[in-house]
Amino acid sequence: MIRAGLRIARLLLVLGLGLLLAAWVSLLERLPGRDCDALRQRLTRWWLARLSQALPFQVRVHGELPRQTVLWVSNHVSWVDIPLLGALQPMTFLSKAEVRQWPLAGWLAEKAGTLFIHRGSGDSRNLAQQLAGTLRRGRSALIFPEGTTTDGRGLRTFHGRLLAGAIEAGVPLQPVALRYLRNGESDDIAPFIGDDDLLSHLLRLFRQDRGTVEIHLLPALSSGAGDRSLLAQQARSAIEVALFGKARQDLAA
Repeated sequence: MIRAGLRIARLLLVLGLGLLLAAWVSLLERLPGRDCDALRQRLTRWWLARLSQALPFQVRVHGELPRQTVLWVSNHVSWVDIPLLGALQPMTFLSKAEVRQWPLAGWLAEKAGTLFIHRGSGDSRNLAQQLAGTLRRGRSALIFPEGTTTDGRGLRTFHGRLLAGAIEAGVPLQPVALRYLRNGESDDIAPFIGDDDLLSHLLRLFRQDRGTVEIHLLPALSSGAGDRSLLAQQARSAIEVALFGKARQDLAA
């Protein structure tokens, strides 16, 4: 219990720092003619690195970080995915609209420049255009094409609609495979699924020993062919092989 309390105290300090940074960005945004995108991304990446260090995970990164603007495409297990990936490089995030309503975290996400999507509202085309604009300005972005979180033991269908942003901007995809482990096995605590709430999930994480997160940065995929469905299949296939091996992929086929 003492360990959990210390971890929560450290997290609260990081959140307080995030509030100060977000408030400063809010003030800068009000200045006429001020473009805060680049500054916002750099500050967000710096703060997410502090947040990641406050979470009870050991992070192992495999592969090389991209040296150009890319659309990051990852499997989705938990809200933790965002700080862990966002700590690697400056990027813009795409998230479900419900996150905006989360106390404190929603406001911080908004001030970090997150693009929010309403599921089933038909606004994916508008978001794809916003993503394309972000990518054209040299700002990388992150999406989770499964559209929801899973328990990490399998992959859902990758939806290709938002990949149109990468195609329009002419930037490659950066597939990322995330694996959460605890005692060498698939982690049952890290997934944020079903009717879980953020506070309960945090408490469960902080009461346990540190888990392990493997981040596999896979070879980039060209968007030049212009086929978003094919691109989605290629990204899903690459991530599936990295997580579960080719034998499982062949079995599924």
